[in-house]
Amino acid sequence: MPPRWSRVPTRNDPDFRRLDDRMTFATHVAAFVAFNSGVWFFKLLKQSDATWPLYLTAIWAAIFFGHGIYVFVIAKYEDLPSSDG
Repeated sequence: MPPRWSRVPTRNDPDFRRLDDRMTFATHVAAFVAFNSGVWFFKLLKQSDATWPLYLTAIWAAIFFGHGIYVFVIAKYEDLPSSDG
């Protein structure tokens, strides 16, 4: 059973934003690993001399690490002012 959020989830809640950003990062990790392992598996299976998998992996890894730095180092999760009036 998944954990339950103790209050109504909203992007104005800093705890929910932190959790949401980390779950998005975890999805990014899963997509990176799954897709790149598939690309390299078929490159090795076909014994291809193509260089595009190296460039694809390098560019995606740079974006991946940038995303991680943002989520775990740069992002600040303070309370946002309410827009209720």
